[in-house]
Amino acid sequence: MRAPHIWIGVMLLVVLGNGEPAAYGQPGADPSQARIEKGKKVFVKHCAGCHGAEGKGDGYKLLGADPANLTASATKKKSDALLLNTIHEGKSSMPSWKVRLSEQDSRDVLAYIRTLSR
Repeated sequence: MRAPHIWIGVMLLVVLGNGEPAAYGQPGADPSQARIEKGKKVFVKHCAGCHGAEGKGDGYKLLGADPANLTASATKKKSDALLLNTIHEGKSSMPSWKVRLSEQDSRDVLAYIRTLSR
């Protein structure tokens, strides 16, 4: 018989998804390169216009205030939950993306953003 902690891990994988980490912000979670590439495509399509091609906040200032510099150390310090909330709900002049992006697309964009601030 297997140890109970193994079964707990298996059940978490079943409940939380298809064997991939449940959330990129969890300790030890490592998004796959495919997820990062998908996030980059979504970022280029929906985010780069304002945040800039490299995420430096140097895109179009269509909505007012300067878009966030996603490569800044301040972004590194923000939790994944906070950044995902900003993507979904918007912030000041940034619109909400929850109606245009799926939960997975948002997580993929976050994974890509995390590569920008390395």
